[in-house]
Amino acid sequence: MNNIKVIDYKAGNAPSVLNAINHLSTRGRFRYSASYAHSAQDIKDATHIILPGVGCAKATMESLREMKLISALEDKVHYGNTFFLGICVGMQILFEYSEEGDTYCLGWLKGKVIKFDNTKVKVPQMGWNKVYSSSFNDYFYFVNSYYAKPVDANDVWGTADYNGEFAATVRKENIFGTQFHIEKSGEAGLALLDSFLMEKPC
Repeated sequence: MNNIKVIDYKAGNAPSVLNAINHLSTRGRFRYSASYAHSAQDIKDATHIILPGVGCAKATMESLREMKLISALEDKVHYGNTFFLGICVGMQILFEYSEEGDTYCLGWLKGKVIKFDNTKVKVPQMGWNKVYSSSFNDYFYFVNSYYAKPVDANDVWGTADYNGEFAATVRKENIFGTQFHIEKSGEAGLALLDSFLMEKPC
């Protein structure tokens, strides 16, 4: 059975994500074993790690440092084969730099995170937006003022439009990210979360 860990930090949304996983486990074909992670020890045997995102990039990075998780995540995810899903801010910190709080991030994906132009669109973007992907096309729930600009177009798994196309979801080998809140996106979100949880380590 896959061992799923949801990183529980003060700026995150861990309970909603864990509830979504437990809901999938009760109704689906697969049973998932999921629990919170608060330390490097907690992710030692994880097959899947989820980093929820509510708040800002700077606070998220500071929380991960305080929990002494950055080095452990590097070993497990960036240099290992543990599956990782970053949600909203959890996706944004996958990149090298965020304008939000002038923050240097994990740098697992090349690129930066910039703010939507509030002279052209309402910021934050809040509500349902359609995501176009080679794997799925559906509506998902967004709450974001910033968006990622990957250097490598191959890292973009799906796009949405908000006064121009932007990366709504990314994927690189074992690393996944959704700018939208997968846990708040109804059946489409649950289906995508279920697909991620069914990924098997090599």
